Amino acid sequence: MIFELEERTFQFALRARKFCRKLNQDRINLPDIIQLIRSSGSIGSNYIEANENIGKGDKRMHLRISRKEAKESSYWLSLLFIEGDNNLLEKERCALIDEANQFRKIFSAILEKLLN
Repeated sequence: MIFELEERTFQFALRARKFCRKLNQDRINLPDIIQLIRSSGSIGSNYIEANENIGKGDKRMHLRISRKEAKESSYWLSLLFIEGDNNLLEKERCALIDEANQFRKIFSAILEKLLN
């Protein structure tokens, strides 16, 4: 499960970057694109840190950060402007938002198990 989720978070960050490359990088979108790139990569990097097993407190902290970054990724994706009537980009954005929301739920479930 650990390596599967590491790979899944990595693939999410890659997909987010590929999606951003397709967008108009104007003054409106660029700050949100930058934030999305940061938050989407941070989900996986913090999950990897959580698995280093330095201690329960450290693990919880990094999992909370992963969950927070998943929420942020969903937020930044929602703010990005897609020009015209581009259904393919909109479907891609919705799929990424869905994946970010799934990560949030997964990390919440892991954190709940750690607290019990």
